[in-house]
Amino acid sequence: MKPISHILETGLYADDLDAAERFYGDVLGLEKVTRAGNRHVFFRCGEGMLLIFNPAESVKPPGNPAMPVPVHGAKGEGHMCFAATAEEIAAMKTRLEASNIAIEADFHWPGGGRSIYVRDPAGNSIEFAEPRIWGFGTETDTGIETT
Repeated sequence: MKPISHILETGLYADDLDAAERFYGDVLGLEKVTRAGNRHVFFRCGEGMLLIFNPAESVKPPGNPAMPVPVHGAKGEGHMCFAATAEEIAAMKTRLEASNIAIEADFHWPGGGRSIYVRDPAGNSIEFAEPRIWGFGTETDTGIETT
């Protein structure tokens, strides 16, 4: 069997979708694909999707029988990591600091590669890292817009 090639979507949870939408859309520059009231807001990131759910809403059964997505949810702070080149990390750090987002950690891994960590408005740990921290090649197009 061929191994799975990549993650299609990643989900995080936030009680305040307005704050999450501002952080991921305005601060990080991700393209918003859709928002469904106070239930979720979805963003495109390269060839993947970042799904932000309100946990109080995603535990409710869907109202549309044509979309039989199981209820789900999480409580507490999650983590996700965006792939970024060294140049994109430097530009993102500048962008985050200009938006008064505190950099929680900024370091170079012993095996090579750099990561920076911040918290989104819901307290999720958001990392920007060079793919080589996991032994992946250096990609030039990471899907993170840093301008």
